[in-house]
Amino acid sequence: MAWVYLVIAGMLEVIWAYSMQQSFGFSRPIPSLITLFTMAASFWLLAIAMRTIPLGTAYAIWTGIGAIGAFIVGIIFLAEAINIMRTCAVALILSGLILLKLSSH
Repeated sequence: MAWVYLVIAGMLEVIWAYSMQQSFGFSRPIPSLITLFTMAASFWLLAIAMRTIPLGTAYAIWTGIGAIGAFIVGIIFLAEAINIMRTCAVALILSGLILLKLSSH
């Protein structure tokens, strides 16, 4: 169950990152509230997952899910650039996450 919590926490990190960008420096109330709520929920689920999953593994996977998710959201919703170097960087992050998961007990 800890891995499920960790994946959900990572997905919530993507939501709060996007909402934070949409809040324009916390000047818009609804995106600001979404940011704060999903941030708190993400941290809470990460803390629960870390009861079982080692700190280094949990934190790296949480931030990795956030980084890859933010990359995808940026491309789909914000028309951010996609090029070979950025794609390779995300592939390396994903490879690292897979290796961390495989090396965890």
